[in-house]
Amino acid sequence: MVSGDLRVTYAEFDAAVNRAANALAERGLRKGDRLALLSHNCFQYAVLAFATAKLGVVLVPVNFMLNADEIAYILGHSGASGIVAEGALVATAEKALAAAGVQGGVRGRIGGASEGWEDVDGWWREGSAAAPDVLVGDDDPLRLMYTSGTESRPKGVMLTSRSLISQYVSCIVDGEMSADDVEVHALPMYHCAQLDCFFSVDVYLGATSVILPGPDPAPLLETIERERVSKLFCPPTVWISLLRHPDFERRDLSSLRKGYYGASAMPVEVLRELLRRLPDVRLWNFYGQTEMAPLATILRPDEQLERAGSAGRAAINVETMLVDDDGNPVAAGEVGEIVHRSPHAALGYYNDEEKTEDAFRGGWFHSGDLGVMTEDGYLSVVDRKKDMIKTGGENVASREVEEAIYELDGVAEVAVFGIAHPRWIEAVTAVVVAKPGVALGADDVHAHVRERLAGYKRPKYVVMAESLPKNPSGKILKRELRGLHAGLAES
Repeated sequence: MVSGDLRVTYAEFDAAVNRAANALAERGLRKGDRLALLSHNCFQYAVLAFATAKLGVVLVPVNFMLNADEIAYILGHSGASGIVAEGALVATAEKALAAAGVQGGVRGRIGGASEGWEDVDGWWREGSAAAPDVLVGDDDPLRLMYTSGTESRPKGVMLTSRSLISQYVSCIVDGEMSADDVEVHALPMYHCAQLDCFFSVDVYLGATSVILPGPDPAPLLETIERERVSKLFCPPTVWISLLRHPDFERRDLSSLRKGYYGASAMPVEVLRELLRRLPDVRLWNFYGQTEMAPLATILRPDEQLERAGSAGRAAINVETMLVDDDGNPVAAGEVGEIVHRSPHAALGYYNDEEKTEDAFRGGWFHSGDLGVMTEDGYLSVVDRKKDMIKTGGENVASREVEEAIYELDGVAEVAVFGIAHPRWIEAVTAVVVAKPGVALGADDVHAHVRERLAGYKRPKYVVMAESLPKNPSGKILKRELRGLHAGLAES
């Protein structure tokens, strides 16, 4: 494992994990407790991901782009017994803890210096390296991943050892992963794609992992050359940023053999460009949801051009089908909701039996995505039943953005949706109707959401309108709005 100047063997990594697990236990954490982790990628992140698992402590990865109020909700809802934050984010973490009314508990920091926060490096460098004597069952929750839905608040998805290991096997078999891979991990580990489709799989196999704090094109390309990286995952937005960077041609990328994309659709022209400029790289499309830990379907290298735009077929440990509103299978070529049955599937949503029963009814996980399937099982995602926007590989619930905008005095109505964007794949867009007689402009909306939402959730475009299109029952027709404003990104 490589992280900055640190290079460790798996034996050294295991010892670091055991020391950190023992340190957490000494600080009072026990099986079933929750520990939040707010940080960019780093070696300490990797250590804590496995140290908590060895203790049966449930890790709660937190998106570092969230603001203090958004983090406070996760801390309160999860009942976290403590938090680890990187030094630069400690101030935000303190605001979140105060807003959530959390007192006491573990406070660890990664780098920096803050009063009342322990340096995490002491946890993994010092103390006993003996493995904790804790029995963790296959169906004990080990991870609580917060994911945005159509609701204004995220849901906590409970993943178990069974969910994760089954998913690792699907990634390894269908993604053709092996112990001799050298992979760079640049996308955020708070996201289950990087953490569980790639990083944890590499640990499971004993492959080489190179950890970067983020996917900035220049250091990412330099790292591929220096470390002779053979395997890389990026959402389409990051692949695009690499292709457009001047170092793409200057760096020696000849070691790359396997490339993976997911989180949003890959534009066909970008796919063709990747295959042309990286002719020795075989590409896979991974499609899934957090509730599937997260892999569900795969489009394989020999299918990329022939089936461009497809999400592929069900992974080896997954059954996928399409159903109507009554749960009945639909015929090939017809639109239906995408549902999966698999040992990958999560236990359900933390502290929310009603949503769990609805989403996992009949033994199938109902994804909320709409799709079409061919006779031979190839899936195409055509729309989202849940009104989700996928921007830059991140999920944004339109309702959450709408509710934030509705807090602005003078707003009568608002509709938030995604439009195609050359960089972000989808850009968050808001159409706002002001109350009669109120002078309200797009700048007012932008200023308002800056105080309330993380950067990636804020609308890239705000359009003021006199009214919103609706059907006879009064439902806003977002499909019409998408069509009407589809050209905003080109203007």
